[in-house]
Amino acid sequence: MRNTTLCYIRRGGDTLLLHRVKKENDENRDKWVGIGGKFEEGESPEDCLLREVREETGLTLEAWRYRGIVNFVSDEWGTEYMHLFTSDAFHGEVKDCDEGVLEWLPWERLPQLPIWEGDKIFLRLIDEDAPFFSLKLRYVGDRLVEAVLNGKQLEVRSEE
Repeated sequence: MRNTTLCYIRRGGDTLLLHRVKKENDENRDKWVGIGGKFEEGESPEDCLLREVREETGLTLEAWRYRGIVNFVSDEWGTEYMHLFTSDAFHGEVKDCDEGVLEWLPWERLPQLPIWEGDKIFLRLIDEDAPFFSLKLRYVGDRLVEAVLNGKQLEVRSEE
C-alpha cells in the first residue's frame, strides 16, 4: 500500500497536465494525469505535494486546496491512497519533466483525453466544487469495476 499526491494546477481555464510517455513499466503509461507522486518517509500530504510539484514542474505552489482521498485498488498495481489537491496560486517557470511531457490544456478537454475511467469521477467532483470526499476505485486490469463515493456505491458502466 502506498500514499501519493496528485494536483491539478489551474491557470485561467487551462490545467497543467503530464502525459506519461517517458517511463517504462509505468502504470500510467500513455495517460494524461495531474502532477504528483509517492510520499517519502516522514512526509505529510502537503510536504509531498509541494516537493513533487517543484520536482516535476519547477513551479512553487503558494496556495492549494485539499479536495479528497482516492483509494485505488488494482489487481495489477496494488493499493494506493491518493491525496487529491487543486491549486491556482503558484510562481516559477515550467521546466522539462523526466516522467513525461507537460502541457497546459483546457480543463474541459480532460475527460476526452486518455485518462483512467475513475479519474472522470473525481474530475467531476472537482468541477462541481464538491466538499472533501472519499472515493474508492477498484480496477481489474484497466477496467473500472467498482466506485464508492463517501461510502455509497456508484453505478459503473462496463465497456466489455
